Amino acid sequence: MKILIAILARDLRLALRQGADSIMVVAFFIVTTTLFPFGVGPEANILARIASGVIWVSALLAAMLSLERVFQTDFEDGTLELLALSPVPLELVVLGKVLAHWLTTGLPLIITAPVMAVMLNMNSAGFGTLMLAMLVGTPALSLIGAIGAALILGARRGGVLVSLLVLPLYIPVLIFGAGAVEASLLGLPVGEHLQIMGAILLLTLALAPLAAARALRLAVE
Repeated sequence: MKILIAILARDLRLALRQGADSIMVVAFFIVTTTLFPFGVGPEANILARIASGVIWVSALLAAMLSLERVFQTDFEDGTLELLALSPVPLELVVLGKVLAHWLTTGLPLIITAPVMAVMLNMNSAGFGTLMLAMLVGTPALSLIGAIGAALILGARRGGVLVSLLVLPLYIPVLIFGAGAVEASLLGLPVGEHLQIMGAILLLTLALAPLAAARALRLAVE
């Protein structure tokens, strides 16, 4: 646990010093969400109808922006190789970095989402479900993204590659995240959607660190 906390604290310090990644993610989320009313028209009913899907699509696209840098800096300066040679389990390193990534990207998106929901005229009845679904779904996005980030280490045009790798895996989170909000707005039970999202989170929590750690070992060999 001390190792996990140490890795998390180190990555958070680096993120705070740089700061640009979190700001860029939130700015991209806001700009992308704002573009939809220009594309589909300003009618309030239409915007309210598509609000949950728009927010989820914008959030997962924004979350991908910083994936390339999750392991890249440590790979380039040799830190990752030292961590791989140390007795510290690489899976624990991955978990610490994923948690730092979620705190600096997923959490700001969750905080910003209600503002975007108001802009898209979403009924306030869906706000709670939206934030709860994002609270469960965004960590899964970071865990899935860590696999892609580990696989593209050392590759040219890594940003494009990681998008192609993780976007198909993001689809279940998108479907059930948007579905939970839609169900809430229609007055239907949301429990099944959230339970499936919880299952996705647990599955990715169990498998993603193993897969990412394996990819990291291959990258530093």
